[in-house]
Amino acid sequence: MKRLGVDIAISKKININAMDENKFDQEQDDLNTQEFQERMNEALSSDMESDQEQVASMEADGQIAELKDKNLRLFAEFENFRKRTTREKLDLMKTASQDILSSLLPVLDDFDRAKQIVDQIGEPDPFAEGVLLVYDKLNNLLKSKGLEELESTNKEYDPELHEAVATFAAPTPDMKGKVIETLTKGYLLNDKLIRHAKVVVGA
Repeated sequence: MKRLGVDIAISKKININAMDENKFDQEQDDLNTQEFQERMNEALSSDMESDQEQVASMEADGQIAELKDKNLRLFAEFENFRKRTTREKLDLMKTASQDILSSLLPVLDDFDRAKQIVDQIGEPDPFAEGVLLVYDKLNNLLKSKGLEELESTNKEYDPELHEAVATFAAPTPDMKGKVIETLTKGYLLNDKLIRHAKVVVGA
Protein backbone atom coordinates (compact mmCIF):
# COMPACT_ATOMS: atom_id res chain seq x y z
CA MET A 1 0.00 0.00 0.00
CA LYS A 2 2.84 2.29 0.87
CA ARG A 3 4.50 1.40 -2.44
CA LEU A 4 1.37 2.31 -4.27
CA GLY A 5 1.34 5.72 -2.65
CA VAL A 6 4.95 6.26 -3.67
CA ASP A 7 4.17 5.27 -7.21
CA ILE A 8 1.24 7.65 -7.30
CA ALA A 9 3.42 10.44 -5.95
CA ILE A 10 6.10 9.73 -8.54
CA SER A 11 3.45 9.60 -11.26
CA LYS A 12 2.06 12.96 -10.14
CA LYS A 13 5.54 14.42 -10.06
CA ILE A 14 6.20 13.14 -13.57
CA ASN A 15 2.91 14.62 -14.75
CA ILE A 16 3.74 17.87 -13.03
CA ASN A 17 7.18 17.86 -14.63
CA ALA A 18 5.60 17.08 -18.01
CA MET A 19 3.13 19.88 -17.49
CA ASP A 20 5.94 22.22 -16.49
CA GLU A 21 7.90 21.17 -19.56
CA ASN A 22 4.88 21.74 -21.78
CA LYS A 23 4.33 25.07 -20.12
CA PHE A 24 8.01 25.91 -20.68
CA ASP A 25 7.76 24.87 -24.30
CA GLN A 26 4.62 26.95 -24.69
CA GLU A 27 6.28 29.93 -23.08
CA GLN A 28 9.33 29.39 -25.32
CA ASP A 29 7.07 29.24 -28.34
CA ASP A 30 5.34 32.40 -27.15
CA LEU A 31 8.71 34.08 -26.68
CA ASN A 32 9.86 32.94 -30.11
CA THR A 33 6.60 34.15 -31.64
CA GLN A 34 6.86 37.49 -29.82
CA GLU A 35 10.50 37.89 -30.83
CA PHE A 36 9.64 37.00 -34.40
CA GLN A 37 6.76 39.46 -34.33
CA GLU A 38 9.02 42.16 -32.91
CA ARG A 39 11.62 41.49 -35.57
CA MET A 40 8.94 41.58 -38.24
CA ASN A 41 7.65 44.84 -36.83
CA GLU A 42 11.17 46.25 -36.77
CA ALA A 43 11.75 45.10 -40.35
CA LEU A 44 8.43 46.57 -41.46
CA SER A 45 9.16 49.77 -39.59
CA SER A 46 12.59 49.95 -41.19
CA ASP A 47 11.10 49.33 -44.63
CA MET A 48 8.48 52.01 -44.02
CA GLU A 49 11.13 54.47 -42.89
CA SER A 50 13.21 53.60 -45.95
CA ASP A 51 10.18 54.07 -48.20
CA GLN A 52 9.38 57.38 -46.52
CA GLU A 53 12.98 58.50 -46.97
CA GLN A 54 12.84 57.53 -50.65
CA VAL A 55 9.56 59.39 -51.09
CA ALA A 56 10.97 62.41 -49.26
CA SER A 57 14.12 62.23 -51.40
CA MET A 58 12.06 62.05 -54.59
CA GLU A 59 9.92 64.99 -53.46
CA ALA A 60 13.07 66.96 -52.61
CA ASP A 61 14.55 66.14 -56.04
CA GLY A 62 11.32 67.27 -57.68
CA GLN A 63 11.31 70.52 -55.72
CA ILE A 64 14.96 71.14 -56.59
CA ALA A 65 14.26 70.54 -60.28
CA GLU A 66 11.24 72.87 -60.13
CA LEU A 67 13.29 75.58 -58.40
CA LYS A 68 16.06 75.21 -60.99
CA ASP A 69 13.50 75.55 -63.79
CA LYS A 70 11.99 78.65 -62.15
CA ASN A 71 15.47 80.10 -61.66
CA LEU A 72 16.32 79.57 -65.34
CA ARG A 73 13.04 81.15 -66.42
CA LEU A 74 13.57 84.16 -64.15
CA PHE A 75 17.13 84.55 -65.43
CA ALA A 76 15.93 84.40 -69.04
CA GLU A 77 13.18 86.93 -68.33
CA PHE A 78 15.67 89.23 -66.61
CA GLU A 79 18.07 88.98 -69.56
CA ASN A 80 15.27 89.80 -71.96
CA PHE A 81 14.21 92.73 -69.77
CA ARG A 82 17.81 94.00 -69.55
CA LYS A 83 18.32 93.75 -73.31
CA ARG A 84 14.98 95.41 -74.03
CA THR A 85 15.72 98.22 -71.55
CA THR A 86 19.18 98.76 -73.02
CA ARG A 87 17.75 98.83 -76.54
CA GLU A 88 15.02 101.28 -75.53
CA LYS A 89 17.57 103.48 -73.79
CA LEU A 90 19.77 103.54 -76.88
CA ASP A 91 16.77 104.34 -79.08
CA LEU A 92 15.77 107.10 -76.69
CA MET A 93 19.28 108.54 -76.73
CA LYS A 94 19.28 108.46 -80.52
CA THR A 95 15.96 110.23 -80.87
CA ALA A 96 15.99 112.35 -77.69
CA SER A 97 16.56 115.50 -79.73
CA GLN A 98 14.05 114.58 -82.43
CA ASP A 99 11.44 117.16 -81.33
CA ILE A 100 13.95 119.99 -81.24
CA LEU A 101 15.55 119.05 -84.55
CA SER A 102 12.17 118.61 -86.20
CA SER A 103 11.19 122.11 -85.09
CA LEU A 104 14.42 123.45 -86.63
CA LEU A 105 13.76 121.91 -90.04
CA PRO A 106 11.63 124.83 -91.31
CA VAL A 107 14.50 127.18 -90.38
CA LEU A 108 16.86 124.93 -92.31
CA ASP A 109 14.44 125.09 -95.27
CA ASP A 110 14.60 128.89 -95.17
CA PHE A 111 18.39 128.78 -95.17
CA ASP A 112 18.27 126.42 -98.17
CA ARG A 113 16.12 128.90 -100.09
CA ALA A 114 18.43 131.77 -99.10
CA LYS A 115 21.42 129.74 -100.25
CA GLN A 116 19.76 129.14 -103.63
CA ILE A 117 19.21 132.88 -104.06
CA VAL A 118 22.82 133.60 -103.12
CA ASP A 119 24.03 130.98 -105.60
CA GLN A 120 21.90 132.60 -108.33
CA ILE A 121 23.37 136.05 -107.68
CA GLY A 122 26.87 134.77 -108.18
CA GLU A 123 28.52 138.04 -107.10
CA PRO A 124 30.65 138.47 -103.94
CA ASP A 125 28.53 140.00 -101.22
CA PRO A 126 29.42 140.26 -97.51
CA PHE A 127 25.80 139.64 -96.52
CA ALA A 128 25.54 136.61 -98.77
CA GLU A 129 28.80 135.27 -97.42
CA GLY A 130 27.50 135.74 -93.88
CA VAL A 131 24.33 133.82 -94.75
CA LEU A 132 26.37 130.97 -96.21
CA LEU A 133 28.59 130.92 -93.13
CA VAL A 134 25.62 130.67 -90.76
CA TYR A 135 24.05 128.03 -93.01
CA ASP A 136 27.20 125.89 -92.96
CA LYS A 137 27.52 126.17 -89.18
CA LEU A 138 23.89 125.21 -88.61
CA ASN A 139 24.06 122.38 -91.12
CA ASN A 140 27.25 120.94 -89.59
CA LEU A 141 25.78 121.22 -86.07
CA LEU A 142 22.65 119.32 -87.05
CA LYS A 143 24.70 116.67 -88.84
CA SER A 144 26.78 116.16 -85.70
CA LYS A 145 23.50 115.39 -83.87
CA GLY A 146 22.63 112.67 -86.37
CA LEU A 147 20.52 114.64 -88.81
CA GLU A 148 20.93 113.48 -92.41
CA GLU A 149 19.41 114.88 -95.57
CA LEU A 150 17.38 112.40 -97.60
CA GLU A 151 18.42 112.38 -101.26
CA SER A 152 15.34 112.16 -103.42
CA THR A 153 15.82 113.76 -106.85
CA ASN A 154 16.36 111.17 -109.61
CA LYS A 155 15.63 108.37 -107.12
CA GLU A 156 12.87 105.80 -107.43
CA TYR A 157 9.65 107.01 -105.82
CA ASP A 158 9.21 105.32 -102.43
CA PRO A 159 5.99 106.05 -100.51
CA GLU A 160 7.82 105.12 -97.31
CA LEU A 161 10.21 108.04 -97.85
CA HIS A 162 8.45 110.41 -100.24
CA GLU A 163 5.21 112.34 -100.33
CA ALA A 164 4.11 112.90 -103.92
CA VAL A 165 2.46 116.32 -104.21
CA ALA A 166 2.29 116.32 -108.02
CA THR A 167 3.03 114.27 -111.11
CA PHE A 168 4.43 115.48 -114.41
CA ALA A 169 5.24 113.82 -117.67
CA ALA A 170 8.67 112.28 -117.35
CA PRO A 171 11.26 114.11 -119.51
CA THR A 172 12.77 110.75 -120.46
CA PRO A 173 11.38 107.21 -120.34
CA ASP A 174 13.82 106.19 -117.64
CA MET A 175 12.45 108.92 -115.31
CA LYS A 176 9.00 107.34 -115.13
CA GLY A 177 8.24 106.47 -111.54
CA LYS A 178 11.19 108.51 -110.34
CA VAL A 179 11.42 111.80 -108.46
CA ILE A 180 11.76 114.66 -110.95
CA GLU A 181 12.00 117.46 -108.40
CA THR A 182 12.25 117.76 -104.61
CA LEU A 183 10.09 120.58 -103.28
CA THR A 184 10.85 120.03 -99.58
CA LYS A 185 13.74 117.92 -98.39
CA GLY A 186 13.20 114.86 -96.25
CA TYR A 187 15.41 114.11 -93.27
CA LEU A 188 16.65 111.12 -91.27
CA LEU A 189 17.73 111.23 -87.65
CA ASN A 190 20.13 108.41 -86.81
CA ASP A 191 18.71 106.43 -89.76
CA LYS A 192 15.13 107.05 -88.59
CA LEU A 193 12.86 109.02 -90.92
CA ILE A 194 11.58 112.16 -89.18
CA ARG A 195 10.18 113.96 -92.26
CA HIS A 196 9.06 112.77 -95.68
CA ALA A 197 10.36 114.54 -98.73
CA LYS A 198 7.68 116.37 -100.74
CA VAL A 199 8.38 115.53 -104.38
CA VAL A 200 7.16 115.67 -107.95
CA VAL A 201 7.03 112.25 -109.61
CA GLY A 202 7.47 111.46 -113.30
CA ALA A 203 4.52 109.81 -114.98
